[in-house]
Amino acid sequence: MQPVTMYTTAVCPFCIRAKQILKSRGVEHIEEIRVDADAAALRRMMETTGRRTVPQIFIGDTHVGGCDDLMALDGRGGLMPLLQAA
Repeated sequence: MQPVTMYTTAVCPFCIRAKQILKSRGVEHIEEIRVDADAAALRRMMETTGRRTVPQIFIGDTHVGGCDDLMALDGRGGLMPLLQAA
């Protein structure tokens, strides 16, 4: 399964929901990068994604986007193939 990285903050209902979705699809480990505790990580996230909101989710090298983007990807059947890509 592809590695999952998620930029998060301590109190973020969308981050919690995204983690629930990923875990329900078999993801056992999510590398969380807390941007509320690390200004350099926040700058990296904004430079990489062009966004300032969390969560920002990466599956492998693919930037999925936020929680709504993750739910849309899952809804159209694209999440599992991306997670299982070699």
